[in-house]
This record gives sequence, structure tokens and C-alpha cells, in this order.
Amino acid sequence: MSSQGQKRELYQEYPPPGEAAAIEAIVQITRAMITQTYPEGNRPAKRDQHTKDHGCVRGEFTVEPNLPEEARFGVFKEPRTYPVWIRFSNGFQRSQRDSVQDVRGIAIKLMGVEGEKVLPEEKFETTQDFLLINYPVFFIRNSIDYLDFFQKRAAKKTMQFFFTGLNPFQWRLHELIVAKLSVKERVNNLLSIRYWSNLPYKLGPRAIRYSLIPTSPPGDKQPDFNSDHYLREGLIEYLEEREARFDFLIQFQTDPYKMPIEDGTIDWDERRSPFQKVATLTIPRQTFNSPAQQKFCENLSFSPWHCLPEHQPLGGINRVRRQVYQAISKLRHEMNQAPRREPTGDEVF
Repeated sequence: MSSQGQKRELYQEYPPPGEAAAIEAIVQITRAMITQTYPEGNRPAKRDQHTKDHGCVRGEFTVEPNLPEEARFGVFKEPRTYPVWIRFSNGFQRSQRDSVQDVRGIAIKLMGVEGEKVLPEEKFETTQDFLLINYPVFFIRNSIDYLDFFQKRAAKKTMQFFFTGLNPFQWRLHELIVAKLSVKERVNNLLSIRYWSNLPYKLGPRAIRYSLIPTSPPGDKQPDFNSDHYLREGLIEYLEEREARFDFLIQFQTDPYKMPIEDGTIDWDERRSPFQKVATLTIPRQTFNSPAQQKFCENLSFSPWHCLPEHQPLGGINRVRRQVYQAISKLRHEMNQAPRREPTGDEVF
């Protein structure tokens, strides 16, 4: 039983009371923060999260043959190769210095994905997104706590989210530890680290998390940590010389309590449910630093809800992301007077 005495079932969501109002409040707070950060004349308006990109690169996502039946859903239904756009980014800090501790993100957009999508306004788009960071869990449990975090952040009192009272048992110590650990690792090269979805998703009737593990050799050159943009420079240097590869893996939920849907701060133990490979992500040698490609990268939108129903996001944090990501994407494209459209893979720079 859960701590609240509620019975849990595999693959099921349990939204808390008041979640819809909390999500609407988060949307309004985020919209206000964007408009305040980017007043008239300060353009382009940037993303609220993962603001700084290190580049958008082309790649291929190749589904493995002979997958077990439990994995053959959505884009994994049959072996094939999808063209992809991949965006690398910093997570939270708006600073231009890559030496600042932060999470690092990778967003993957598959193209040529047939079938109706989850979002009604994107029903007939042919893209599917996967979003990951270089830490296995999220630092906030649910949508109600997420609203508290956004309220504190908007008031520039973020640390008060973790320290909620003088009594140490009132502190969100678990979330604080997760937040600290998630930004602790110093990253030398974005192509040589592991990434996780850190939140659950459907795979057909079941629930999974997914991960990317690099399989190509690490870069030969030592990063110049004094450079504000050493992560981008490392990407450029690596892909000038060789391709990069990752294994894309999934992990099935096998216990509704120890591998919860609604608490993003809990890691799913790999000993209880090992990850299994379902695809290969290949990034070929290329150059990607033209101004036109930079502008294209800035205008792209990534969301876990750009997806087939077989890959629908699960859990409270993902339900927040559905509303917030859509609202902010629409807002910043309007502010930037930029068309809001999904790529086709035929883009040329």
C-alpha cells in the first residue's frame, strides 16, 4: 500500500486533488516570467527551461529487429530507420558559461512517424519526441509541489522551496539532495555521457522509462573549461572527425510502489527491472554551426507530448509539461514572430 493507504496498480496514474488548478497556475506564472524576462525589444524570447543550446544535429534512429512482443509498440513496432533532429542543451541556468554546474539535456525528434498523435492540434504531424537529461530522476515529486516551486522561483526565493520550516523534518531534504546531485557531475563531452527520461511513459499497455548510453569512443581532446561554450566546441570538434552512437534502452515498470508513476524523484532499480536495448541513435560526421541552422534550432519545439498514443507521457510532472510546454512554445513563437511548425527532415543549411 502507499503511504496514503491507497492501493496502486501497475501502469496506472493517480492525479492528486487540485492538480488541474495547480497546472493552470504554473502556466500563468511561466507566461508572466517569459514576458518579464523578454520585454519589447529584447528578442529573441527564449525557452524557459533548457534555454542554452549547444547545437541541433542530424541523426538516425534505427529500431532493432526481433524485439520481444512486449516492446513492439509505436515507433518500435517494426525495424526501420527514422531521420532525427537532436538538440543538446543546458538545463536550468541562463548563464552562458558551460562551467556552471547544471543538468545537460538531449531532445530527439523522429520524423516520418505515421499515425495520429496525442495532441489534438498536432494530430496529423509526423514527428515523435523523446526528451532526456543526464540524471536518472527528477527533483520534484508531483504537480502540487511543482506549483510551490514555481511560486518560489517567480519570487526569486527558490531555496525556500526546499527549506519549508525551522523543523528539519519539514525540509524537502530528498528533493534537495536530488537537485544537488543532478547538477554535480562535470561533463567533458555531451556525446560521452548517459541520459535518462527520469519520468515514465507508456509503451503500449505498459509503463516504461528510457535511457541513452553512449557506445562510441570518448573524444580525444581535453576540454577548455575556461571557455564559456566548451560543450558546443566539443560537439563541433568531435563530429568533424567521427560519428557518435548511443544505445536507446527501455525499462519496464514491474512494481507499482518501488517504481512509482506519480513520484518522479524515485529511481527505478535496474536490478529489479534491467534496461533492454530497442534502438540505436547514430549521429554522423557533420558541421552544424551555420547561422541559418542556429536559427532553425532556436525555433524548434520539443515536448514529450509530441507523440503517438503508444508513447503517451505518464505521471503528474508530465501532465504539467503538457500544458506548460504548449503554452510557452506558442508564446515565444508569437513574441519572435516565427512560424511554429514541425520539421520534415528535408531542411538544408
